[in-house]
Amino acid sequence: QVHLVESGGGLVRAGDSLSLSCQFSGRSFSGYAMGWFRQAPWKERESVASINWSGTSTYYSDSVKGRFTISRDNSKNTGYLQMNSLKPEDTAVYYCAVHATIAVTFRATQGSWGRGTQVTVSP
Repeated sequence: QVHLVESGGGLVRAGDSLSLSCQFSGRSFSGYAMGWFRQAPWKERESVASINWSGTSTYYSDSVKGRFTISRDNSKNTGYLQMNSLKPEDTAVYYCAVHATIAVTFRATQGSWGRGTQVTVSP
């Protein structure tokens, strides 16, 4: 059984940076694509960024492209999301998810999920 734990969220000001981590346990991390999703109050969960099992391909939503960087270290069973130039509209609960696929992306209805970490960006 897969278990994911996110960390690194917090309260920052616009323009600041945060780094999120996702600790994976239970199976072989390299067998899974990994994604970061977020959900703001009263909004649907959306994909922010994702990375394939080997770390060679990535995807970013238009809203974070150029500001966020997703990465993974399979030897440490850990995934990361570096968030720079944060904006108030980035405020949300951020979730880490994994899915057993060779693709880069997967749907919010697929895979295994962590419990999320809150990111709040003040103006």
